[in-house]
Amino acid sequence: MSADRTGVVVIGRNEGERLRRCLLSIPTKYQVVYVDSGSTDGSVAFAHSTGAIVVELDNRLGFTAARARNAGWRRLLDHDPNIAFVQFIDGDCEVEGDWFEQALSAIKAEPSLAIVFGRRRERFPEKSIYNRLCDDEWDVPIGIVTACGGDALVRLTALSEADGYNDDLIAGEEPDLCLRLGRAGWQVRRIDAAMTLHDANILRFSNWWKRARRAGYAYAMHVSLHGRRSLAGRRRALVSILLWGLILPATLFILAAVSVSSGSIIAVVVLLAILSIYALQFSRIFWRKIRLGRPWQFAAAYAGLLLVGKFAELSGVLQWCSAKLSGRKSGLIEYK
Repeated sequence: MSADRTGVVVIGRNEGERLRRCLLSIPTKYQVVYVDSGSTDGSVAFAHSTGAIVVELDNRLGFTAARARNAGWRRLLDHDPNIAFVQFIDGDCEVEGDWFEQALSAIKAEPSLAIVFGRRRERFPEKSIYNRLCDDEWDVPIGIVTACGGDALVRLTALSEADGYNDDLIAGEEPDLCLRLGRAGWQVRRIDAAMTLHDANILRFSNWWKRARRAGYAYAMHVSLHGRRSLAGRRRALVSILLWGLILPATLFILAAVSVSSGSIIAVVVLLAILSIYALQFSRIFWRKIRLGRPWQFAAAYAGLLLVGKFAELSGVLQWCSAKLSGRKSGLIEYK
């Protein structure tokens, strides 16, 4: 493989104008493969018009981002066997500035790096608190990390060794890949560089709830798949969901029922104590964001939605449990 040959894989499903911005933001010197998952909005035709190689996934096998990315990098390699690096981009993202130059410089400087990614930002954070939450979520620490998101520059040698993403995962395929790469001795680095503009377009609570539900499903699936070898952050997230979304609320319900039926002052005291735990958790999250320099309005909304989100994430965990027990595959959890 050439030390410099780089290709781009874009995946999308009915992204419309977002896909147009995405494809036009990619420098023309890079070969692009666009993988479409059943769009009906003209995405395929537009991708063809830009000169991209287009792959249309067969619906009979089900759509997942993992399957789309795998189809993309394998088609790219078929087209050019000398490709050394693959830049994956979600179709609702636009590449920023000199990202390619900075990312390639970083990954070539460290042979142990399998993946390099930078700062993904929200295009319209001012449109909703949910968009602002996404923008905050993308701001992960700089340096060696355990996982990345959908936008990332990947060394093809490492990707091939791992046999790509897990096609069957409907969410959380990136941490799964990073975990397997880490076991093989590869590393993932977040660099201090602007990478992509993401258009979440989450304007309603219902859409945000679906996105949180998908996250809960992904946490449960990851921990189930890898057990004790799963990423520590994913295990902690699952424990947090079960504690705040199930155990404490169930305890509150039981104590409320006991206090009403028996008039027990002890049950009332314990009930108030548990409610105060939620208040303390809200305060802890709120002040943590304040110390990071966030406005108090955002900090308050963040803390409240984070706690409420535990119930949305729990619904995702329960959806995974149901699918696991029934032996059925869950369909995509789409929030747009």
